Amino acid sequence: MRPAQPQPEDVRYRAASDNVGVSKVEFYAGGTLLGTDTTAPYSWTDAVGSAQNGTRTYAARAFDAAGNSTSATASVTVNIGGTTPPPTSGFRRIAYFAQWGIYGRGYQVKNIDTSGTAATLTHINYAFGNVYNAGGTYKCDIITRAESGNGDGGDGFADYGKSFDAATSVDGAPDVWSQPLKGNFNQLKKLKAKYPNLKVLISLGGWTWSRYFSAAASTDASRKALVSSCIDLYIEGNLPVSSDGAGGPGAGAGVFDGIDIDWEYPGGGGLAYNTVSAADRQNFTLLLQEFRRQLDALRPGLLLTIAAPGGPDKIANQDPAGYRAAVDWVNIMTYDFRGAWDAGGPTNFHSNLYTDPNGPGSGPAKTYSVDTAVNAFLNAGMPANKIVVGVPFYGRGWTGVPGGNNGLYQSASGPARGTYEAGIEDYKVLKTAPGTVFRSAATGQMWKYDGATFWSYDDEQVIAAKMAYVKSKGLGGAMAWSLDGDDAQGTLAKAVANGLK
Repeated sequence: MRPAQPQPEDVRYRAASDNVGVSKVEFYAGGTLLGTDTTAPYSWTDAVGSAQNGTRTYAARAFDAAGNSTSATASVTVNIGGTTPPPTSGFRRIAYFAQWGIYGRGYQVKNIDTSGTAATLTHINYAFGNVYNAGGTYKCDIITRAESGNGDGGDGFADYGKSFDAATSVDGAPDVWSQPLKGNFNQLKKLKAKYPNLKVLISLGGWTWSRYFSAAASTDASRKALVSSCIDLYIEGNLPVSSDGAGGPGAGAGVFDGIDIDWEYPGGGGLAYNTVSAADRQNFTLLLQEFRRQLDALRPGLLLTIAAPGGPDKIANQDPAGYRAAVDWVNIMTYDFRGAWDAGGPTNFHSNLYTDPNGPGSGPAKTYSVDTAVNAFLNAGMPANKIVVGVPFYGRGWTGVPGGNNGLYQSASGPARGTYEAGIEDYKVLKTAPGTVFRSAATGQMWKYDGATFWSYDDEQVIAAKMAYVKSKGLGGAMAWSLDGDDAQGTLAKAVANGLK
């Protein structure tokens, strides 16, 4: 059975032309008989309305004149109407889903679908899983404990304990209190069922939870123990049993297709409580090689990626040529180059494509750009098709900025006001914020200035230029942090996908 081209309000199916001996074909949608055709070529039209945009799964069963039948054919899932994805390409289109976004931000896994974003993505990285020190043994685990500021938090409730009702569930089916897998994990599993080509990775660490990577990577025994625990927990799905009975052996199986290591950063440059060693450069490579070995031993095809720094000074603390065979690709965090942690300014770009030779600053930070980071990895031996460029779905800004040069490269009185944190704001807010948009031909970056407040962020035009750059350099694709910063229509995610057609 092969589908004809999907139409906005109907989907047509035809049996294969090889129908010798066939007297009729029954057509099914989700196990429900749609109808029967007794005339070759056998087909059926399912006149689904545009209000049912999404995906449907179809199958057919053939009968001969004696009434004998085949089993239902392998099912075929098609997109209908507004969720039809863009033409496929070899580029990876990756975005992070933040565990905590389901609370104050109100961004659920279901929003990935309803915004039209799911149809644009090849991979989702779930942020984050933590690495704990269990009496000198470092391992992946899932707990529910508010972050104390020491990198010891966790939210197993959001991961697999929280019940979603019909309105917030991907498939419209509410969770039952007694099911072993709930929370974001279960919703991601449902999203994968709706979009069978979508893969999900667990991202370990991040800015807050990279405390123990250096210690865990320091010996062969500790590397083996850490990797084994992470695979057992996230790939085999052996989740701890929570107080309300969620979890258990195999409860999380099928959620994750691989592991993303977000160690920020080997050799230092992260939070002050992170363990750091002069041997981090070598041990990072050995850790990735151990992940690769154990993942391959469990099941070929499991993915291993990393989130890599965008500053050449931090890239120098790694050995890309040494670990390139172990990883499927590298997501470069080509954003946060500058921000209002320098409260007095100067105002500057936080995700510029190119370096402005006339821009302010000194040392490595003056040269930070997407192009500088990409070239640093290329020069260090990373294949171009394994390099993925990061794009931000948020901006960074200052206030108290005088009007010279339309606010660019000027002093400031402090961070701009943000919804959740000073100096940072989501694209969905910034796109309608007051001010005039200006563009820098030198850097490929835009900014918005209202006479007092300066914001640097990416819009559709900036993303189009970055995707053209990705294609011109033969790179592997694009990654976004993070989905909850985009608007309800998935504007930036769609800009990424359109740019990589």
